[in-house]
Order: sequence, then structure tokens, then C-alpha cells
Amino acid sequence: MDEPVSGSVVSCAACRVIDRADGVEDGKLYKAEHYPVGNERRIVTAIKRSEDRLADRVTAFAGSLNFVYIHAMWFGIWIAINAGLVGASAVFDAFPYGLLTMVVSLEAIFLATFVMVSQNRQAARSDIRSDLDFENNLRSEIWSVHIGQALGLDAEHVESVVRAAIDGYRAETAATTAASPSASSATH
Repeated sequence: MDEPVSGSVVSCAACRVIDRADGVEDGKLYKAEHYPVGNERRIVTAIKRSEDRLADRVTAFAGSLNFVYIHAMWFGIWIAINAGLVGASAVFDAFPYGLLTMVVSLEAIFLATFVMVSQNRQAARSDIRSDLDFENNLRSEIWSVHIGQALGLDAEHVESVVRAAIDGYRAETAATTAASPSASSATH
């Protein structure tokens, strides 16, 4: 039986099929720009700074119903006081409530920043997850091709069927995507 992958030289028939699948026979069974990653949660925890944890907590609270209830009470009390319901001497921000508008605008600016920080970190986590998916898919592909070869399956034929299925799927989804904007504009 042939030796498996040795350095950058692919010597077994099944590995050569995998190597040719990306269109370049270079002795690599993976993308050149790929780098190894480990456990997603460990990596994210390691890169998560205290600022990220704060942004996550603020974003989690701002996205809760408690946030809505607190703000509804706060606005109600603010407007009641400044409408003179507690007495004219308590009014500190007369209608049209310019101070309230400024406070809410500043709060919106900070909340938007916290949300963006959390989203950027989630995007980094998604990239890590994508790399882990790639590694698992690569591992599965290599095992599948080797098992197929051990069973006597024609790896070249299987790869051509896979390629045809992928090309067909891409063509079908591209046609659906191209048709969607015109279909949705016709319904409005």
C-alpha cells in the first residue's frame, strides 16, 4: 500500500485525488492560507478582553425587556415631573424636553458603540468557527476518500459526481438569487 501524505509529496492514490480536487496539484490537501486553530471557546476566551466582556454585558442588558421596562418608567417619571404633575417647582426640563432628548441621544451613541464592539467580536468568533469547520470537513474528506479507496470505489468518478453536484447547486442558487429581487419588487 502507498504511503500517506509525506511532507508536501502526495504519494497515495486517494490523497492525489484530494490534492487535484482544488484544481491545483501542489501536494497540499488544504488551502495554503489556512492556519490551524483549536477549540473555539478557548480561543475566544483568550482574545476576549475586559472591554469585550463589558460590551457583551451592556449589549445583553440593552437587548432585554428589563431595559425596556426601566426606560418606560424613567421616561414616564421624567415627563410627569416636567409636565408639572408633581408641582411647578419640580420642573427642570420643560416641554419639548431638550435635556431628555440630549440624554437619550448620548445613550443611543454609547449603546450603538457597545453593540458594534460585540458584533465585531462575534464576527471574529464566526471566523474561528469557520476555520474549525474547514478542518473538520478536510478531515472528513480525507477519511472518506481513503475509505472509498479501501472499498474499491473509483475516487475520480466520485469526485466528478461531487463537482457536478456542486456546480449544479451553484447554478441553481445563482438563478434563484438573480430572480429574487425582481420577484420581490413585483409583489410590492
